[in-house]
This record gives sequence, C-alpha cells and structure tokens, in this order.
Amino acid sequence: MWLAPNESEALGLSLAVAARSVVFSLPWAVALAWILSRSRFVGRTLVDAVVHLPLVLPPVVVGYGLLLVFGTRGAVGAWLERVCGIELMFTRNGAALATAVMSFPLMIRAIRISLENVDRGLEDAARTLGAGAIDRFATITLPLMLPGVLAGAIIAFSAALGEFGAVITFVSNIPGETRTLPLALYTALQSPGGEHAAARLAALSFGLGLTGLLLSEWLARRVRRLLGR
Repeated sequence: MWLAPNESEALGLSLAVAARSVVFSLPWAVALAWILSRSRFVGRTLVDAVVHLPLVLPPVVVGYGLLLVFGTRGAVGAWLERVCGIELMFTRNGAALATAVMSFPLMIRAIRISLENVDRGLEDAARTLGAGAIDRFATITLPLMLPGVLAGAIIAFSAALGEFGAVITFVSNIPGETRTLPLALYTALQSPGGEHAAARLAALSFGLGLTGLLLSEWLARRVRRLLGR
C-alpha cells in the first residue's frame, strides 16, 4: 500500500523477470555444473572461465555483447525474429535473458560445490546393483545435490532482482516492459522530487536481497537435515 502504482508495477515486473531467468537457466546450470565437475576434456578450464566471465566484466559490457548477438541485427537475434517471431530487444524476455546471463555464474558455483560434495561411493554402489546413469542421477545424485540447487536458484533470483547495467544496455528503460526495480530506482533519482520514491525502492531492494540470502541459507540447511547430512 505504501508503493506508488508505477513502483508496484516495477516490483511485479522484477519478480516476473527474475523468475523467468531462473526457470530458463536452472536446467542449463545443472547440466553445465555436472560437466565441469565430472568431465575432463580439452578446453575445460577455458569453458569454466567463460562461464564465470560475467562476474568480472562490467555489466554494461555484458549488455553490449547481448546487443551484438541477440539484437535485431545480431546473428542469433535476427534468426529468432525471422524464424520464430521472437524479439528480445526492448522486451521483458530480453530483460530475463540479461539477468539470466549475469546471475548464471552464481547458480553454477552453488550447484557445483554441492555436486562435488556428493559421495561418489554411493553412485558406484548403485552402479554395481544395476542402476543406469539416469537412475543414479535421479535417485542419488540429484537429491544429494539438492541443497546447492535450491541455494543457487534463490541466490540467482535475488541477484536478478538487482541487475541494472546489462538490462538497461540491452533492453533500455521502458515503463511497464523493461523498467525493473533497479531501473525504477535510477529513474526516481533522475527525477525532480524523486528522493522519497528512491528511498522506498532502495529499502525494498535491500529487504528483498537480504530475504533471498537468508532464505537460501535456511533452505539449504533444512534440506541437508532432511537428507541426514
């Protein structure tokens, strides 16, 4: 009730964009964490470095890269628009892509750490009993790495709520379409008399971020207790 209509709209859009980014990137994060943890191949270190590159690059650089690749004149973006009718620039789907790219390394790290702590002896025992690769993953590996999966998803969701640079560079700052919470805060700071709105949005962002971190830790501990770990 204490948020203005445009602020509530930005909050709802942020939650929707963050949820889309997590749903889209989570299966890829699990698969890639598995490959980086369990496989040995030429170029593995390079792949690992590229995956974590958004952690060290300026977000504006990531947004510019997305613009080159997924823009209307980019190789992938032009193909998506021509063949599938999907346009990412200046849309909330593009905002979800930008936040997914920026939060993907955080998700990968949490899942990978959890996966590396899985007892390989349990998987070997299941193999000797005749369990196939898919059965071993679904009944042993995935439940044991679930704390990391949940923690990674929640941390990525929280990070997606606060992403600014990549979003504004790739999809601009369009009210009702791409103006997420950080962009609404930026707009309020640039508007005369917007100090109170900026303070409300900053407090809301702080609360959402803190809640996400606390929830991530609580869920991870809860799942570990349920699994007897």
